[in-house]
Amino acid sequence: MTRTVLVTGGGRGLGSVIAKTLGSKGFNVIINYNQSRIVAEQLATEIGSERAIALHADVTNRESVNQLVKKATTHFGKIDVVVNNALIHFKFDPNAQKAFKDLTWSDYQTQIDGTLKAAFNVVQSVIPQFIKRQSGTVINIGTNLYQNPVVPYHEYTTAKAALIGFTRNLAAEVGQYGINANVVSGGLLKTTDASAVTTPEVFDLIAKTTPLKRVTTPQDVANTVAYLASEEASGITGQNFTVDGGLTMN
Repeated sequence: MTRTVLVTGGGRGLGSVIAKTLGSKGFNVIINYNQSRIVAEQLATEIGSERAIALHADVTNRESVNQLVKKATTHFGKIDVVVNNALIHFKFDPNAQKAFKDLTWSDYQTQIDGTLKAAFNVVQSVIPQFIKRQSGTVINIGTNLYQNPVVPYHEYTTAKAALIGFTRNLAAEVGQYGINANVVSGGLLKTTDASAVTTPEVFDLIAKTTPLKRVTTPQDVANTVAYLASEEASGITGQNFTVDGGLTMN
């Protein structure tokens, strides 16, 4: 039976590559967007209207997420997998990044809401149907900056670190219902909207110090997500998969 995947922030950047990859592998795809309606709808058309739909929701708003899950479930009959990918108000710009002494708590709160609160909203909204079916998969998008803060993006990395704790606690509790929960942590991706302002020097440094001698691509991450979304990965839960060419080794 065809699996249906909800990808938050699926209209642009990494999310769009994940959505395309899933569509090419036979999954049904729900492309969630907040502000990128046109590109999300274009992507759904590209994947195919019988296999993809673009739906609006602000994932930091619980009622908005509830409506998203309701509409998506009505359209495809069920949701089997959620990919929490949405990125809220952040650019990987080493020159613009504030030093710790200049950060405010609101800088942290924005990223915590965009990462942790968003994942909480989506998972808690969809998990009743997972439990009812005794099956489901949660894939959260993290970062290898948690292990190697080559640029100290304090607020972003701290929120993503919290996402790992969230995922592992979730995996420990809901495994009894046949539900898997994992994190896919990419390296700095070349190139997405968020990394478009990253300086060439940073990309060069990462490539030189990575065993594979290249920077991670969105496709690298999307391939791992697609595997974890498949039935073949049903025995894997509570893990943080780092996709960064070996820059960090677990």
